[in-house]
Amino acid sequence: MKTLDPGVARVLKRLHYPLEVILTCVRWYVAYPLSLRHLEEMMAERGIAVDHSTLHRWAIKLLPVLEKAFRRCKRAVGKSWRMDETYGTPSQRSPPAWG
Repeated sequence: MKTLDPGVARVLKRLHYPLEVILTCVRWYVAYPLSLRHLEEMMAERGIAVDHSTLHRWAIKLLPVLEKAFRRCKRAVGKSWRMDETYGTPSQRSPPAWG
């Protein structure tokens, strides 16, 4: 198991909810078109009492730190780009055979 990035660990240090709950809420907020109040209701259905303003504070604190950590791990794009040979200029294409 990988350890947390020091920047992420520093931000998560003072939060009172379990790490799994915090990261699940932030992930759902970013990945799906959910409002903070919908997330509040979803967590209440799972027995976790959390306010929408708390969810907003988590998102504001964690998203910049997580983005920075993920960008560091992102692989570089290669130097060589190949274009598919089916593409060309409009004058080189034959007209479609419809009809």
